[in-house]
Amino acid sequence: MIEISHVNKWYTPSFQVLTDCTTSVTKGEVVVVCGPSGSGKSTLIKCVNALEPFQSGDISVDGTKVNDPKTNLPKLRSRVGMVFQHFELFPHLKIIDNLCLAQQKVLDRSRDKAMAKGMQLLERVGLKEQAQKFPANLSGGQQQRVAIARALAMDPIVMLFDEPTSALDPEMVSEVLDVMVDLAHEGMTMIMMVVTHEMGFARKVANRVIFMDRGEIVEDAAKEDFFGKPRSDRAQKFLSKILSH
Repeated sequence: MIEISHVNKWYTPSFQVLTDCTTSVTKGEVVVVCGPSGSGKSTLIKCVNALEPFQSGDISVDGTKVNDPKTNLPKLRSRVGMVFQHFELFPHLKIIDNLCLAQQKVLDRSRDKAMAKGMQLLERVGLKEQAQKFPANLSGGQQQRVAIARALAMDPIVMLFDEPTSALDPEMVSEVLDVMVDLAHEGMTMIMMVVTHEMGFARKVANRVIFMDRGEIVEDAAKEDFFGKPRSDRAQKFLSKILSH
């Protein structure tokens, strides 16, 4: 589903943020990307749908080459759901309209069909009764669940999560993770970057774990191998710090 091959990215000639990153994600696989702050996790995920450009290497999604100048990026992004740290909902639109807008503008769905799809997904994330409210009237956890529903409204073939709970109060985290667990169990292809204190969640849902440090993929292993006996000293040190608390 996703192929990442020898990807390199520089912010400046002297600052390389991604170094020879190579991995792949198969259909229905759940891959968690972890590592210390500044390791390049978020940048790598954003490169998958060309929110971040990269200077060399290749990325393809379901056979479509992301970095090909002929690729229709809006069409590609409509198939790749993205959930950000800070919700990115339109504050002036009601919740249901946040879900309908892209369906109508990008997928050319009728208002009625977009509304039906939106309400179905709001019910799925437990927020059907909030449809006529504005984002500011919802808690952070509720807004993030709306953001997930909005991404799902586009019928994506893959979902990307960029630390979706890092901006939430601790008591709101579980309601968002529960939705993500359900998606994983339903077979959605997912790449998620998680904050370090949620490695227990990674252990629960991931098929594979990618550990990054200083822009490189240091480990790419089945979760049992990563948590049981990571190969690199750097990953062992990382796990020893976060799993001891």
